[in-house]
Amino acid sequence: MADFNGKVVIVTGGALGMGGVTAEEFAKAGALVVVADVNRDAGEAIEGRIRAAGNTSVFVEADVSDSSQCRIVVERAVSEYGGVDVLFNNVGIQPPTSYQNVEDTPEETWDRIVGVNLKSHFLMSKFVIPELRKRGGGVIVNNASVQGLQSQPLVPAYAASKGGVLSLTRQMALDYASEGIRVLAICPGTIDTDMVRTVAALEGGDIEETLERYGSGHPIGRIGTGQDIANLVMFLASDAASFMTGTHVVVDGGFMALGAWAGGAGATQD
Repeated sequence: MADFNGKVVIVTGGALGMGGVTAEEFAKAGALVVVADVNRDAGEAIEGRIRAAGNTSVFVEADVSDSSQCRIVVERAVSEYGGVDVLFNNVGIQPPTSYQNVEDTPEETWDRIVGVNLKSHFLMSKFVIPELRKRGGGVIVNNASVQGLQSQPLVPAYAASKGGVLSLTRQMALDYASEGIRVLAICPGTIDTDMVRTVAALEGGDIEETLERYGSGHPIGRIGTGQDIANLVMFLASDAASFMTGTHVVVDGGFMALGAWAGGAGATQD
């Protein structure tokens, strides 16, 4: 495990799922973790777990699709811990009611998905980069998706937002490389999250059996876990990845290697 002792890490959507596991793992590695999430109960719970384990965290209730709330998250990190070293732009949504083609997608649905999945990455980066500069550099890791590379049917807003995250990642990496700020993206496949479990529940039947079926479509034979994501994010944020910027890493159990993946596992990809 990389040593993040004394490093200040912000995790958006950090109360549950991939963000929650990653926040806890950063804290175990010595980081001072700021968890930003709209879910107050889950946010307070993870803050409590991290502190009970003898580590350091603060929860900030925030909708990071909103500029003023992003600013508050960053200001809280600075006031509590003195700055920012790592930003994990993790937050993302794909509401079960959003599975529609472009014609049938309400403008409000488009705006909400793009606002959370893409605009939040822009806004958080906008306010974090000046703080990274003060530290002489830092790392931004953006959570994209395999759906930024390929797509399944009926997810126009989600697919567009994730493709945008990959383009934004490349672009920011070029602008800030000379200042020691690295920008990277991860592209998860099917990960065991609340979002994937919600989709599985819509199919009816036993959720665990459905998740096992999703996993059987992957070369590795299972779906991913939050720990798989945390391991990758922490590597990318560490000095071990110091020559990496402006690119993405796929973490999908080999699914993209199959080709035509969206019809293969029958699951929503994160």
